Amino acid sequence: MYSDTHFHLKHLINDKNIDGSNLLRELIKRETFFLLDIGTSADDLAEREKIALGCIDCLDDKLKQNAFNMLYFSAGIWPSPEEIKNRFERIKVLEKEIISSKNNEMFKDKVCAIGECGLDHHWNILGVDNRNQDDFDKDMLKGEKELFELQIELAKNNDLPVIVHSRDAFEDTYDCIKNMGYNKGVIHCYSYGKKEASAFLDLGWYIAFGGGVTYTKKSKIDEMCELLRYIPNDLLLMETDSPYLTPVPYRGNVNTPILIEYCYDYVAKARGITSELLSELVDNNIKRLFK
Repeated sequence: MYSDTHFHLKHLINDKNIDGSNLLRELIKRETFFLLDIGTSADDLAEREKIALGCIDCLDDKLKQNAFNMLYFSAGIWPSPEEIKNRFERIKVLEKEIISSKNNEMFKDKVCAIGECGLDHHWNILGVDNRNQDDFDKDMLKGEKELFELQIELAKNNDLPVIVHSRDAFEDTYDCIKNMGYNKGVIHCYSYGKKEASAFLDLGWYIAFGGGVTYTKKSKIDEMCELLRYIPNDLLLMETDSPYLTPVPYRGNVNTPILIEYCYDYVAKARGITSELLSELVDNNIKRLFK
């Protein structure tokens, strides 16, 4: 019933030991409309497609087509220092991966977005992303923006939406988008305020919310609810970013697309509508953005 526009099947299976076939089976039972498996490395698309097929092949024959129909892929480069340093070579690798997928009869229509790509200035050397501010000198920050803009250009050339990762980097993210003049995509795991949302929305960008909104401190709940109500019906998307950002009341456990219903419930309540109506709105937005 509830679509998920951002999850990582590879990490769920390889890192978190989730049974991918059982996950897909449960999502089919729930009549899930759309699942978008997100890329983070220039050369991970073929591997992710292989993992997905492995999960689907373990299903009963009557479920295989349902699983394949709901599963789509993005392809992109997350801004790690290594990818930034080798950005011009890596963007060529990414292009080759996309072309190869399109030339595969089975997957020719399955890559429906570029990303996730963007900017991350959340400095935490102890975090899973190991973001050390000392690594990001002037040249590295410039390279990070160039890597982002190269992927926006790739999206434009292929008429695909962009999945944007932006953390503690609103101004630079906005500058890159304005500089490229291509406004087709979504700001995933939105973490800014209403003012920043207005800037993205004015350009026509979608805003996606996930489990992070359920962590809101009591002192910030009114502000968060105002933001959730502010996003127009036709520019709102929902996601999990699983296996990360598990929503309350399961925070601390591994996140999967099954738990997205708690994200829908939270956002729907803030907007004063039912989760079912929110699901209908999101599905319509998915059809429009991802074709």
